[in-house]
Amino acid sequence: MQSAAFEAALRACGQRPVRLSCGTLMLRRKVAGLPVAMLPRAVLSDPARTLSLARKVTRAPLLISPARPADLSLYGALPLISPAQQAVISLNADPDVMRGHLHGKWRNRLKHAEKAGLRVQHHPMPRRTDHWLLQADVAQQRTRRYRNWPVPLTLGFAATTPRAAILFEAFQGADPVAALLILRHGDTATYHIGHTTAAGRAASAHTLLMWTAMCWCARHGHHWLDLGLVDTRHTAGLARFKLGTGAQVMPLGGTWLHWPPLQPLRRLTWLDRRMMTP
Repeated sequence: MQSAAFEAALRACGQRPVRLSCGTLMLRRKVAGLPVAMLPRAVLSDPARTLSLARKVTRAPLLISPARPADLSLYGALPLISPAQQAVISLNADPDVMRGHLHGKWRNRLKHAEKAGLRVQHHPMPRRTDHWLLQADVAQQRTRRYRNWPVPLTLGFAATTPRAAILFEAFQGADPVAALLILRHGDTATYHIGHTTAAGRAASAHTLLMWTAMCWCARHGHHWLDLGLVDTRHTAGLARFKLGTGAQVMPLGGTWLHWPPLQPLRRLTWLDRRMMTP
């Protein structure tokens, strides 16, 4: 969310993000009608300077979500949400090395998929709002009650930066049974959305697509594949799938609020601060 590709996608959707002189991307939104600014997944090598530059642009409440844990109370911020955990695969150009890092059960599902007669293909994401993967993801969000990017933002990411969004699909005959979409930005790629049909689950198709994406990203110069958040309590099955790839679990930095009128409350948050820096 700090990449040039994400910024271009936002602008294509009519948004007006601000790139601070330190390189950090700042978003502007309204929450319950109140203007707020946001620093999502910000790399804060110099928090004081970043906050100073942000305050030259806006006086609105500033929500900061650092890419890594940091005690921003030292700079007047209040802790709001404790850090989540992120699963990240360290990619290697040698597939045998990556295969050796797979969990045994995950490796067995991969072998099963490789023998299932699936046809796998990959190509840049088509710029179609009616693509079956996007429609399936929207339906899944409604059913499971979570929110992902709006479809126009996903398509904007694909449209504004060449080959930034790569779609991997598995077929049984002419029928698609699984798909996943990878977003590319610098030396990192991100698992964005995926879906598997009942036939695809029976054939372990999603496992084969993930492995194919891992190898493809490694060959194309990416060092990391970000699989998103890990929640072993509410989505244990998905967490097992992600960790079965050999992914490392890394903490994010939580969410902080910086707004000068609330700074007198800093003394009341010392217990919360302990939860923000695991």
